[in-house]
Amino acid sequence: MHAVATRNGQLRIVDIDQPEPVEGEALVKVLACGICGSDLHFVKFGEDIVRASMDSGNGRFAPDLSRDIIMGHEFCVEVVGYGPNTSGPVGIGDRVTSVPSRGAYSNTFPGGYSEYMVLDASMLLPVADSVPTEHAATTEPMAVGMHAVRAGQLSGGEPTVVYGCGPVGLATIASLRNEGAGTIIASDFSPRRRELAGIMGADVVVDPRETSPIAALERRGYQAGGEVVMFDAIGVQGTIALLMREAPSRGARLVIVGVCMQDDTIVPMSGIEKELQLKFVLGYTPDEYAETLDAITSGDINSDPIITGRVGLDGVADAFETLGDPEEHCKIMVTPHEDNSL
Repeated sequence: MHAVATRNGQLRIVDIDQPEPVEGEALVKVLACGICGSDLHFVKFGEDIVRASMDSGNGRFAPDLSRDIIMGHEFCVEVVGYGPNTSGPVGIGDRVTSVPSRGAYSNTFPGGYSEYMVLDASMLLPVADSVPTEHAATTEPMAVGMHAVRAGQLSGGEPTVVYGCGPVGLATIASLRNEGAGTIIASDFSPRRRELAGIMGADVVVDPRETSPIAALERRGYQAGGEVVMFDAIGVQGTIALLMREAPSRGARLVIVGVCMQDDTIVPMSGIEKELQLKFVLGYTPDEYAETLDAITSGDINSDPIITGRVGLDGVADAFETLGDPEEHCKIMVTPHEDNSL
């Protein structure tokens, strides 16, 4: 079968054996798989990511970058078959999505940038007939947003600020709106991303070169000392310090969902003086993943606006380059069995 592999920071088409499901697994045909910002970073900064993971004591994440890695963890797939002595929640030919329990950044299991892959049969979630395939494929990134919002511990009605309106920021905005947040302020340099933030549910969208998000919130009646939840969905050097600097004294909770790949510096006294709460988050729980799919199915979360393009396997490398420009695309879907092009 055909797939797109990364090795030593380069993407290429490869021809590999179709995986065979063992007991407990399902063989699935990939219908659509979103390109994640984490994949872009992994290709460019793979060595840094593995080193940082190892230095943090997380020995679980240590792929061999000199060998092929077939990425792709935001998918909707069709069940082709089950391994020996295995059954699943759906029949052959049905569509499902799943927490990416296999593949993604593995030297052993292919991810969604391939024609076929294997998944844990017990974790398959049926996709309703009413849900478009590409919408189901956004369950994973939208679940990241839900997890971030839940980490913010909203009790209902608190104002929120989202720094960065890439896919993770937009997913956070969608879940904030769905979970009953108060005023939602979004901030991004990109006009296109600011437009999408408004579509996804932000009440006020600002260009931080012109207006700080907190100043925009104050214009809506916020006063220092009141509760506010601030989300860093940018994930570059200096953004945590920026949120700490702009946060009001007391009452502010900072949720760090954007992944910075480099060393960073903060001034602890800045957080101490303001009594800031700081929370780092990663991914989502299986329950949150299932809840996100339910929200997409019911229409409570509409992920359609973030889907801006689609490519076949031969267009993946170009899509990675294109996604470097926030004015061009937000979320590009890979369709391994269809010849799409940007």
